Amino acid sequence: MNKTEYRIVGVMSGTSLDGVDLVYVTFTINKGVWKYKIHASRTQAYTKEWYDVLKHLVLKSVDELQEIDREYSQYLAKIIQDFIAENKIQNLDAISSHGHTALHQPEKGMTYQIGNLPSIYKFLKTPIVCNFRVQDVALGGQGAPLVPIGDRLLFSNYDFCLNLGGFANISTEIETHRIAYDICPVNIVLNHYASLIGLEYDDKGKIASTGALNQELLDQLNCLEFYKKQAPKSLGLEWVNKEIFPIINGFQLPVETVLRTFVEHVAIQISNEINKKNHANVLITGGGAYHTFLIKTIQEKTSHTLIIPENVLVEFKEALVFGFLGVLKLREEVNCLRSVTGAKHDHSSGIIFND
Repeated sequence: MNKTEYRIVGVMSGTSLDGVDLVYVTFTINKGVWKYKIHASRTQAYTKEWYDVLKHLVLKSVDELQEIDREYSQYLAKIIQDFIAENKIQNLDAISSHGHTALHQPEKGMTYQIGNLPSIYKFLKTPIVCNFRVQDVALGGQGAPLVPIGDRLLFSNYDFCLNLGGFANISTEIETHRIAYDICPVNIVLNHYASLIGLEYDDKGKIASTGALNQELLDQLNCLEFYKKQAPKSLGLEWVNKEIFPIINGFQLPVETVLRTFVEHVAIQISNEINKKNHANVLITGGGAYHTFLIKTIQEKTSHTLIIPENVLVEFKEALVFGFLGVLKLREEVNCLRSVTGAKHDHSSGIIFND
């Protein structure tokens, strides 16, 4: 018989390379209704060495990736161990970890997240639930996004759940189906250009707000084929390297102009999606929620209510939901929706490492 309470550490590393997000959460279920309580959270920033390695994963051969995977799994296990010790966490049901995406080409039947090796279990001696994307891709799905099952079961009081991380992704209910998909790149591009002037990111969008809007660049970005596709659809760093950076770099513009124009591009693409409903409320999480200028630019293009929750949810919602995916996997319940990913059927995805 399944339990009604689960003590979980959720672990997530996103494409924006901010670091490893960790949350210690209790999930409870009563009469079919799930609730959560976050007890502790932390982002462990990457060392410069790991940041540089992860930034260039798409350039590595499979053999190189496998070696990096072994080293990253050890690195990740130590980060998790330190988090558990720091917060004096005991009696965990599982550690549920996304790992870090090295390759994501679902159209080729390929996705690879490093940091999902059994060595993590051997090091931590706690059940590990991980490698959530592979099964979905094998079933013909996009392998992404996976958060929408959490949106449905934990955040159903919002019309849209919008995450502004490396990419903007959105989830909503259409009739009785949950749909979700990537909209466009966000921090993966904004942070790249901020780094060219020695910054990790453009704090609150202060630099973008001073830039000039370049209409020709904006038009070219908005005309990319991806934006004409219907969901399910997902994006990866490979797509950004191939489609976005060459367009922007071809204009040789000042960084503030690039940032201003790209913020406009993101706001247009997001408003195009959320304006498909009337009178909606939109929960916004992810690092981009702190980009004041981006939020202001989106708000100018919609009449919807944009809701930015408390900081812990802004920063750790994805880690929270990957913890929840682990709970559903432990219960062998659906944690991956075909209506979202395009897989052949709903399924319970992930691998469990334990005794």
